[in-house]
Amino acid sequence: MRTHPITYLHDVTEKRREPHWHQLTFATRGHLEVITEDARRLVPSDRAVWIPAGVAHTAVMRAPVSMRSIFVAAGVRSSSNQLRTIAVTPLLRELILHITRIGALDRRRPDQARLAAVLLDLLAAAQEVRLDLPSPRDPRAQRFADMVTRNPADAGSNAALARKAGASLRTIERFFLAETGVAVGEWRRRVRLFHALGLLESGASVTDVAFDCGYASVSAFSQAFSRQFGHSPSRRPRA
Repeated sequence: MRTHPITYLHDVTEKRREPHWHQLTFATRGHLEVITEDARRLVPSDRAVWIPAGVAHTAVMRAPVSMRSIFVAAGVRSSSNQLRTIAVTPLLRELILHITRIGALDRRRPDQARLAAVLLDLLAAAQEVRLDLPSPRDPRAQRFADMVTRNPADAGSNAALARKAGASLRTIERFFLAETGVAVGEWRRRVRLFHALGLLESGASVTDVAFDCGYASVSAFSQAFSRQFGHSPSRRPRA
């Protein structure tokens, strides 16, 4: 195992690549997005993403962001052959930080081999958290999705956006359910909340973010945010 701790003070987009190693990336501050052919996955602070070897992806780091990455040789037993966003328990958090402070693990050393084994066991048992935006394939549904992601706070109705995309709302709804498994309204809600997370991490107030993201009240925004991320928008992650 080898590690790569890094902090970015400005947004960075990595080129699309197909890694030869498994990769575990944990955001201690800020968040990143992992984009594959079928979805955009959000990885907020105190969450981690497991990217198996061979999964082509683009990573977008939303600054300020501090990440701790651990790379595992493809031949080593892995927790999953699927890309997963996972909850990070206190034990897993401390183990990731400890391993990245070491810099690399030599499995020929018994103490470091034990650390690697515990890490893989914790990853296998980690709870998956669904923070993804599956991508529709139909061109009209894609145009609808692009309009929503370009302007998450747009107050326009779904029907109006569907017309701009060149289809009826019923057609767009059918394609979203068939191709993403997510209803249009829920998909749009996730976009707004993912956008809100970035604004909060940049230092914006909860009140400003609520209205910037199109919510009618701070309480409605706070409830939606808490349901999505498991904590209130006023909570600041640990450094």
